[in-house]
Amino acid sequence: MDFRIQGLSPEPFLDLYGRCDADLAARNAKRYLANAKPGFPDRIELRDVEPGESVILVNYTHQPANTPYRASHAIFVRECADKAYAAINEIPIVLQGRTISLRAFDASHWLVEADACSGQVLDVLIRQFLSNPAVEYLQAHFAKPGCYAARIDRV
Repeated sequence: MDFRIQGLSPEPFLDLYGRCDADLAARNAKRYLANAKPGFPDRIELRDVEPGESVILVNYTHQPANTPYRASHAIFVRECADKAYAAINEIPIVLQGRTISLRAFDASHWLVEADACSGQVLDVLIRQFLSNPAVEYLQAHFAKPGCYAARIDRV
């Protein structure tokens, strides 16, 4: 079964790029200068940013549906990222090197299945979850901090 991993659209974050720290703080966001790799996973390009690149920490509602699973969490976006990652049957390196919590949702945004695994075997769990006809889409989360990483859909 083929799958697509998709980074976030940069559009909701464009207004944050280049803002001063006070403006970011007024929007509950904060700029950081990456000082390690890995350490600052960008959710648009789905890569760890290079040391010296700036990222913006912002709250993102990754599960907006009106269910008990409605959720948001802090994420990093690379300042000036302008093209979302999208690939078929490929696990980006940013996911491969971490423990991933994978969550499967139905069309009504109710949780169907969930598990955690090493990012190096993530493709096996993705295919297993997507083989369930009740599953509409998946969300990957970085297991340790619990923050949203990417959306995964059938192709």
